[in-house]
Amino acid sequence: MGGSNESVAEVEGEFDSSFILHPSSLAVCLVSGGMDSCVTAAIAREENEALAFLHVSYGQRTELRERRAFEDLADHYRVSQRLAVSIEHLARIGGSSLTDPNIEVTAADPGAPGIPASYVPFRNAHLLAIATSWAEVIGARSVYIGAVAEDSSGYPDCRPEFYEAFQRVIDAGTRPETTIAIKTPVIELKKSEIVLRGKELGAPLELTWSCYQAAGRACGACDSCALRLRAFRQAGCADPLPYVLDSSRFAY
Repeated sequence: MGGSNESVAEVEGEFDSSFILHPSSLAVCLVSGGMDSCVTAAIAREENEALAFLHVSYGQRTELRERRAFEDLADHYRVSQRLAVSIEHLARIGGSSLTDPNIEVTAADPGAPGIPASYVPFRNAHLLAIATSWAEVIGARSVYIGAVAEDSSGYPDCRPEFYEAFQRVIDAGTRPETTIAIKTPVIELKKSEIVLRGKELGAPLELTWSCYQAAGRACGACDSCALRLRAFRQAGCADPLPYVLDSSRFAY
């Protein structure tokens, strides 16, 4: 993972290149370890007979902590099919405060215009490409991703039109008999609505990790922490994660 010059893939659970279940009963779920992907996984569990969890590291500052959250969520949902891969070339490409130590993780300002420095250029296209390849091999009919459009940081690859365009790429670039649908069940929700949906489904939000720069106690100051804290406050729920800064000070 971090520090290596080679991509690493780790696969857990038994599967081969044949359909192990009826195709409509299996879904690939991208699980970063964050709140949005956790609730997306909870929704996917409701809608499918079986799940395969995919985690992608790309040299982000908190990749080890996010990987731990991924494993905890997979254990919670008793997912045996797990694939963890590393695409460190995104860190070598740079251009993001999440992957380049020379770019500062800016303080939270959810209302600021433009695209924040934490945007990893075209990252979600890489994630979807990997998920699609795996889904085609194991016979999954859908790929779930926890993208959020309205109440997020304004990343261009979180917009509905991006996923509509990528769906056409999947349709054109896979076998004629392959049918894989991109599912974005939280894309139109506000972060506070995602918290409430997670509570409704019993999603283990205490196992998730959202902070961009800390791995022990969440910093409480980065954009991701700000969005999460605001979401829990608006939902009227206490965030189960510990923070370095007292979250009651923030009124995002």
